[in-house]
Amino acid sequence: QVQLVESGGGLVQPGGSLRLSCAASGFTFSSYAMSWYRQAPGKERELVATITGAGDSTNYADAVKGRFTISRDNAKNTVYLQMNSLKPEDTAVHYCNAQRGWRMYWGQGTQVTVSS
Repeated sequence: QVQLVESGGGLVQPGGSLRLSCAASGFTFSSYAMSWYRQAPGKERELVATITGAGDSTNYADAVKGRFTISRDNAKNTVYLQMNSLKPEDTAVHYCNAQRGWRMYWGQGTQVTVSS
């Protein structure tokens, strides 16, 4: 049974930091590209960052470049999203995603709220 379980969300002040984690099970983790998406109220889900299975290449949305870092630990079947210099517009439910070809899996999401 495939599971993606996110953690680390919460309430943070503007300029603060959070680290999201996504623990994966039920599939060959290192064979899948992993991504973080987010969805703000009233908006479509958008891609935030992606990392290859080997962890040797990453891509970021323009809105988070220079502030967010995606990483993975294949020994722990976990992907991370380090979020620094957070802004109110980063407020959203953040979702973990695993993809290999046509196979795609989603986590349940974790809320990130940036507010003073």
